[in-house]
Amino acid sequence: ALSALHVPPDLTEEQTHLVQSRQALSRMRDRTASMEALGGDRFSNEYLKFTLWKRMKTLEDDPDIPLFFGRLDYGEATGGSLGLPGERFYIGRRHVTDAYGEPMVVDWRAPVSRPFYRASSTDPMGLRLRRRFGFSHGVVTAYEDEHLTDPAEADTRSAILAREIERPRVGPMRDIVATIQPEQDEIVRAGAATTVCVQGAPGTGKTAVGLHRAAWLLYAFRDRLARSGVLVVGPNRAFLEHVGAVLPSLGEVEVRHTTVEDLVAGEAARTAADDGVKQVRTGVVQARGSDPVERAVLKGDARMAQVLHAAVWAHVATPDEALVLPRGSRRWRLPAYQVREIVTELRARGARYAAARDMLAQRLAHAILVLMEEAGDSPDDRVQDAVARSREVRRYVDGVWPALEPRAVLFRLFTDVDFLVACAEGVLDDDEQALLLWDPAPKSRTSARWSLADVVLLDELADVLRRTPSLGHVVLDEAQDLSPMQLRAVGRRCSTGAATVLGDIAQGTTPWATPSWETALTHLGHPEAHIEVLDRGFRVPAAVIAFAARLLPAIAPGMSAPTSVRDDPGSLEIAGVPASGLWPAVLDAVRKALVEEGSVGLIVPDGWVPRAVRTLKDAAVEHDVAGSAVDAGEPPPRVTVLGATTAKGLEYDRVVVVEPARIADDEPDVRTGLRRLYVVLTRAVSGLAVVHARPLPAELTA
Repeated sequence: ALSALHVPPDLTEEQTHLVQSRQALSRMRDRTASMEALGGDRFSNEYLKFTLWKRMKTLEDDPDIPLFFGRLDYGEATGGSLGLPGERFYIGRRHVTDAYGEPMVVDWRAPVSRPFYRASSTDPMGLRLRRRFGFSHGVVTAYEDEHLTDPAEADTRSAILAREIERPRVGPMRDIVATIQPEQDEIVRAGAATTVCVQGAPGTGKTAVGLHRAAWLLYAFRDRLARSGVLVVGPNRAFLEHVGAVLPSLGEVEVRHTTVEDLVAGEAARTAADDGVKQVRTGVVQARGSDPVERAVLKGDARMAQVLHAAVWAHVATPDEALVLPRGSRRWRLPAYQVREIVTELRARGARYAAARDMLAQRLAHAILVLMEEAGDSPDDRVQDAVARSREVRRYVDGVWPALEPRAVLFRLFTDVDFLVACAEGVLDDDEQALLLWDPAPKSRTSARWSLADVVLLDELADVLRRTPSLGHVVLDEAQDLSPMQLRAVGRRCSTGAATVLGDIAQGTTPWATPSWETALTHLGHPEAHIEVLDRGFRVPAAVIAFAARLLPAIAPGMSAPTSVRDDPGSLEIAGVPASGLWPAVLDAVRKALVEEGSVGLIVPDGWVPRAVRTLKDAAVEHDVAGSAVDAGEPPPRVTVLGATTAKGLEYDRVVVVEPARIADDEPDVRTGLRRLYVVLTRAVSGLAVVHARPLPAELTA
C-alpha cells in the first residue's frame, strides 16, 4: 500500500533532519576524539586507545551514503508490542543522538526498527505510517508513504525499493539494510544459539543475509560475541574482497574474513607441548602439492577422521615395565600393571591425546606419592609437581605416550604401509588404502609437498591432539562446495557456538559437493540447524534466470528455479561466431556493456584469463583481474576479468560469458561442469551476453 513516488512539499523538513543528523554524528565523533585513554597502566591505556579507535571507526560518515533510509510513525491508539504510541523514529545504519541523548536516527538492528522490515497491512505492528526515502549523492530526493492502517490504499510495489535493489554498482558489495525483505529479516534476527542453514538460489541475497545476521548478532549479543569472536568463511580471496566492506559499513570492524584453506593452514602447524619443553610451533603449512580428483575426494571423505584418530592413538603403548623413581636414598617402584590401569582410564576419558598425555605425568606422580604416604612420608603438592617433572617420569611418559606432531603422523600414514593398514582396517578398502600411499615418498615431512586436502587432514590431526578453540559464531558461505573433512574443520571452530550456513545445492562445483544440507550439517556438527529456503530472486533478472534454469534438470533434479521479483526482465544476448571472430566479438560485447551504467564482468575459462587481459589491453579498455591487488585510493575499473572458478559469489551489473562449452569441459565430470556453468550464467544483475564459437551445451538449447 504505497502512494505514488513524488517530491512532496515537506521534503525540505526531511532534508533538514538529515543535515542535523550528520551534524550530531560529527559531534559524537568529535567528543570521542577528545577523550583521553587513562587506564592507570600501559596495558589498560593501550586497550582504551583501541576501544576509542573502534568507536571512531563506527562513527565515520560517508556523505554519499544517507544516514537514514526509512521512518516509522506509530499510531496514537497503540504502539504494538513495543508500547510506543505516537512515537516517530528514523531508521538508519547507526544510532545517532542529539546533544541531550535523544535518538535522531535509530540503528536498523534495534528492536524498534523491526516493523520497518516486517509490518504489513494485515499486521501493522502498531505502525500508522512507514516511509521509505530516495536519495541521490546523500541528498533526500523523494519518499514513499505506506499507510498501514488505511484499508483504502491499494497494494503497490515500492518504486524506491526496486530502484535501490536494481541500482548499478562498481566496486565491492554494498549492505542491503534499506532493502531487507521480511523472509530475510527472519533469518537475520535468528537467536545467537540458533544455527541457520540458508538454501538460496542465485540472486536471493543469501550472502548479504549472512553478513547482516553477523552484524545483528554483534549488536544484540555484543558482550558475548566480542569475547568469543565472529568469523566469515568464504570460497576464495576474490569473494572476500567483494564482501569485505559490508560489515565495516555497518560499524563492525573486528570480524575476520578468511577461506577454509587459510583457516586451517596455521592450525595445521601446531605440535603438542611436552612437560614444559617448548615444542609448540606456530606457522603456516603451505599447500604446494596437488591430488588427482579421486585421491582428493577420498581425503575429503568423513571416514578419514576415523583413520586419523586411530593413527594418533596407535602411538600409545602398553606399559610392560615398572616405573622406578630414585629420590634421595629411596627408590620408588610403580608396577607395570598399575601404570596400565592408569593409561586405560585416561584413554577412556575422551580427552584429547596431548591433554591426556599431560595428565599421565601427574597421575603417575600421584601414584608415587601414595606409595610415599604409605611408607610414612608426608609429601605435598610441590613434591607431586617435582615428581611429574622429573627426568625419570618424563622419559617413561615419552616411551608410553609420546609427543606427536601432525605432519609426522600424516607422513607416517602415507609412507608406512603396515601403519596405514593397521589404522584403516575396516574403514577403507585395499584400493583406497593404496590410493593414499605416496609413490615415491618424500624424504621427510618437512620436504613433503602437502596438498590442500592434506592441510585439512593436518588440521584434523591437530584437533585430535589438542582441542581447537571455538568461536562464538561462524558465517560459512558457499558451504555446498566443502568436503566432509572441510566441514568438520569449520564446525570445530563453532563447536560451542552457532553458525550461519549459506549456499545452493545446485551451485555445488566440486567433485565432493554435498548431496544435501542434512548431510552437510551433520558433518559440520550442527544437525539440529534450521534450514531456510530463499527462492525470490532480487538480483538476477527473469531473462537471465530463465536461460540458466535450463540446466537445473541436469544438475539438481527436482529443484525449481528462483522466482525473479524484478520489474525489469533484464537483457539476454547470445552470439554464435566463427572461431576466428571470437575475441573481436568478445571485445564488442564488453564495449556494448560499457555503454550502460555499472560494473562489467568478463568471465572466461580459467586458462583464458591472460588472453582476455591482452585483448582488453590492446583495445585500451581499462580493467582489473579479480583477486589482484588494486590501488585503494583509486576507483576500481568498471571491467573485471575473471576465470570461471573465481566467479562464485560475485555479481556484476552486466556479464559477458565466453565459450560456455569450454567452461563446462574444464571440470572433471559433466555434472560439475554444468553446475560451474550455472554459477557463471547467474552472475549478472541487469544483462547477460554469451559469446561462443563452439556449440552451446545441449542442456542450454533444450
